[in-house]
Amino acid sequence: MNTLILVLRILLGAILIIFGSNKFLEFIPALKFANPDATVFFSTLADSYVLKTVGIIEIIVGFLLIFNKAIPFALVILAPISVNIVLFHLTLDIANIGPATFVFLVNAFLIFKRWNNYKILF
Repeated sequence: MNTLILVLRILLGAILIIFGSNKFLEFIPALKFANPDATVFFSTLADSYVLKTVGIIEIIVGFLLIFNKAIPFALVILAPISVNIVLFHLTLDIANIGPATFVFLVNAFLIFKRWNNYKILF
């Protein structure tokens, strides 16, 4: 089980670094949304400070996960981002929900596995 947690933590970290960096360097081709509302919403986010801020947070969290530093903090910071990614795809772009669901589920699983670190919050 520890190997699974290690692999998921590093994989999630790598995904976050890649997609976070893409918000600045744009090396992954942009998704073509079937829903025009998704295109408008995403374009609005891209034209504001929001996507850059999310990108910075994703990169920081990704490095924290990969280097095994402040994991409980990193997972809590990632939680609202992963929820919003899923909600975006669930409501506006269901066709591309796979990677979003993966990020959310891995985040939730890693939080669950470290639940003792979060008990004090509840």
